[in-house]
Amino acid sequence: MLKGRFDLMKKGKHNCDLKSCFFCKLSLKEWLPAIDVHRQMQQFKKGELIFTEGEEVKGMYVIYDGIAKVHKKWGDDKELIVRFAQKGDIIGHRGLGNDIVYPVSGTALEAVTACFIDLQFFKSSLKVNHELTYQLMLFFAEELQESEKKMRNMAHMPVRDRVINALEKIQEKFGTTDDGFANITITKQDIANFAGTTYETVFRVMNELVEEGMIKVSGKTFGIIVLR
Repeated sequence: MLKGRFDLMKKGKHNCDLKSCFFCKLSLKEWLPAIDVHRQMQQFKKGELIFTEGEEVKGMYVIYDGIAKVHKKWGDDKELIVRFAQKGDIIGHRGLGNDIVYPVSGTALEAVTACFIDLQFFKSSLKVNHELTYQLMLFFAEELQESEKKMRNMAHMPVRDRVINALEKIQEKFGTTDDGFANITITKQDIANFAGTTYETVFRVMNELVEEGMIKVSGKTFGIIVLR
């Protein structure tokens, strides 16, 4: 069934410029024609799974347009958001290694166009493009450090501080609009899953922060006024 879902993925009409994303800009100029031949532009609707935890690894995805979340199961009916990804970011790379299944899932938070690079070509690219390999290694190291900080925070940081930290990370990742709101539409449930807490806790803490004049909220977005 998983293979069927992969085969039925819709190919997009968009094409990247072969120089803006993580994969292309770190590859040798002579390697770009090979990337052009092997890449597949695919489109995903809001809420659609891009790849699934436990699914056999088929390859990597680079976000061409839109926003996605990378998440994993947390208990029987909960999820923990590991990170968010936007234009130019790579996802699915956690499937690299001896284990041939994805340890996380990727889901479109809004309509997403992604460039898919199959696993074998991606591995060949790493052997040829040393700068790509080096930067990916640094990226893995940074992700590991962030994951360790997150686990430590979940164990020791008060829940209010975890919610504040999550809001700061989200706004830092996506920047702000002209009117001072985070440049992303996000539900309180996703904020809770990113902070490692419950919807009810995020709802309460955000209301407290609004009353204290520390953040502002409009629909499914927020803006930080002052937190720390």
